[in-house]
Amino acid sequence: MADQYAQSRENDGPLEIPAIRWDEPPEGPVLVLLDQTRLPSEEVELVCTDAPALVEAIGTLAVRGAPLLGIAGAYGVALAAARGFDVDEAAHALAGARPTAVNLAVGVRRAQAAYRAALSGGGDRQRAAGAALAAARALHREDAEASARMAEHGLALLDELLPGGGHRILTHCNTGALVSGGEGTAFAVALAAHRAGQLRRLWVDETRPLLQGARLTAYEAARNGMAYTLLTDNAAGSLFAAGEVDAVLIGADRIAADGSVANKVGSYPLAVLARYHHVPFIVVAPVTTVDPDTPDGRSIEVEQRAGHEVTEITAPQVPAAGVEAGGGIPVAPLGTQAYNPAFDVTPPELVTAIVTEEGAVAPVTAEALAELCDRSRQVTI
Repeated sequence: MADQYAQSRENDGPLEIPAIRWDEPPEGPVLVLLDQTRLPSEEVELVCTDAPALVEAIGTLAVRGAPLLGIAGAYGVALAAARGFDVDEAAHALAGARPTAVNLAVGVRRAQAAYRAALSGGGDRQRAAGAALAAARALHREDAEASARMAEHGLALLDELLPGGGHRILTHCNTGALVSGGEGTAFAVALAAHRAGQLRRLWVDETRPLLQGARLTAYEAARNGMAYTLLTDNAAGSLFAAGEVDAVLIGADRIAADGSVANKVGSYPLAVLARYHHVPFIVVAPVTTVDPDTPDGRSIEVEQRAGHEVTEITAPQVPAAGVEAGGGIPVAPLGTQAYNPAFDVTPPELVTAIVTEEGAVAPVTAEALAELCDRSRQVTI
């Protein structure tokens, strides 16, 4: 679309491109995203000049991951305000772009509240836009700090549960710097173990149908020099049976008040496997992912995505002979219906611990989560 354009950079060596950044070129403020649909073959920056462009980027998963979606939502409100668009309209569209990811709505509301407070305090629209941007930048900074604390708490928990190091960690989807203002959630814990010389192997689930593990987690693991091995999702059971998994680390898109965890589809089967094989199943997420207004797992709205993601394989962005870049290659008969939930829900009794920037909750109960959230609010105040 006209309000969304790309800038390409070559992928050679340890190039560091932030997953999201605010920029103010002469033609006006923009939000710049590392287009995650183009990884790992290309590092391309996607430039959004308005909220509809950002909504499209969220829907296509050019920008994704719970913490980063919260940051993007806040910046999206600031972008609408800075460019003179209807802020409430932009906020409504952004908050609904991915309904399961609670952080997105949290980020949107935070920037929107800052905008409204500045207006009600007698400020003009320019000053209110500045307040929204300040709120987005603060959220961005806080998420980076939370990421570092989650890594610290997560590594301490691994040391407690699995003394001696040499951890073999299985992870699902992507939870690194590509989803965070810092180094991520679950991946940040594995990265901390790697830096401490305690990571023997990172097992990377491919994460079908969109391959966030193969494309993104493997990309981040390789960039960080980690020992990693890629496997198809349906090979995980074989890996557990062989005794090759010491812990499962995943992120979360929403955690209900009772401790039910919504995460990328395929997470729940890993929890069942982990319980059967007596392997810790650990969720790593910021406190903002805990939603006290969602009472239990049945109340979590699970996003249903298009069937073609299952019935077709998306071609790499780099053109191949006879295949259009970004096009779909059919793998099922024409007209096949597909069941394609973006997430599944793991009940709290299958979760060993939830690690947040405020510490770990184990065992996972509604009371322990509520206490954690209350403690976090007191620290914030």
